[in-house]
Amino acid sequence: MKPFCFADGQIINTENATIHPMDLGLIRGYGIFDFFRSVNYKPLFLEHYLDRFIASAEKTFLPLPYSRVELKQIIQELTDKNDMEQGGFRMVLSGGLSENHFSPAEGKLFIFAESLLFPSEEKYSKGIKLLGLDYVRPIADIKTTNYALSVWDSMRWKKEGAEDVLYHHKGLISESSRSNFFIVKDGVLITPEKDILLGITRKHVLQLAEKVEIRDVTWEEALQADEAFISSTTKILLPVTKIDDHTIGNGKPGPVTLDILNKFKVLEKENSL
Repeated sequence: MKPFCFADGQIINTENATIHPMDLGLIRGYGIFDFFRSVNYKPLFLEHYLDRFIASAEKTFLPLPYSRVELKQIIQELTDKNDMEQGGFRMVLSGGLSENHFSPAEGKLFIFAESLLFPSEEKYSKGIKLLGLDYVRPIADIKTTNYALSVWDSMRWKKEGAEDVLYHHKGLISESSRSNFFIVKDGVLITPEKDILLGITRKHVLQLAEKVEIRDVTWEEALQADEAFISSTTKILLPVTKIDDHTIGNGKPGPVTLDILNKFKVLEKENSL
C-alpha cells in the first residue's frame, strides 16, 4: 500500500483511513469497488473504469458525491503524492451507515494507491489451472465487494495447485472469480455474454481479436477448446491449460492467446504515452 490515500474527503496518510464498524460494507458485505493500473504515471483506460464505477454506484443506490472531473483530480493528486509511475488504484464506495442496518445509505469513498505484482512469467509461459465451481455471482454486472464464496473457496485452490475458479451453472460457464473467461476454437475467440462483469480488459481484448463470438459457452465446449485464457486488469491475459483435471488443447498456451497478449501490450504502451 502506498503512503497516501483519499478518505474523509481529503488526501490523508493511508494508515489513518478508517470505516465505521456498522457500515453496510462490513455488516452486510454491501459496497462497490473498481481497480485500474497506472503505467508511466498515467491511469490506463481511466475513462472506461470511471464509467463502470459511476454506473455501479447508480445501480446499487449508493450516492457518489463526486463528479467525474473531481474523481480524476483526486486520482491525479494521488499519482503525484505517491509518485505512481507503476501500480494500481483501488476505488471503494461502502454501503454506508443505514438506519435499519440493511438499506443502502450514504457510504464512504476511499481511493487507495497500491503496488502491483503480476503473475510469474512461468504462468504466462506454461499456463494455469482453474477449478470448476457451480455458482453464479449475484448482480454480476456490478463490481461489488462481496467475494465471500471465492475467498472461502480459495483454500481449496491452493491445495489443488490452481490459480482460480471457473464459475458455471446448468452447463453454462460465466466467469472466473476475478477475471473474464475466453476459449478459442478453430481460430475463433469465444466468450460468455451473460452473468458476467463486463471487464475493461475484456472490452479491449475483443477489439484486438480477428474473429469473435459473444454467446453462451457450455462446460463441454470449454473442455474441448483449442485454447483458453482469462483476462483482468491485474493479469492482462493468463493462458488456461487445465480445467479441473482436463488438459486444454495441447496443454500449452496457444497462438491466438499469445498474439492477443502481444497486441494488448502494444495497446497499453500506446495509451501510456
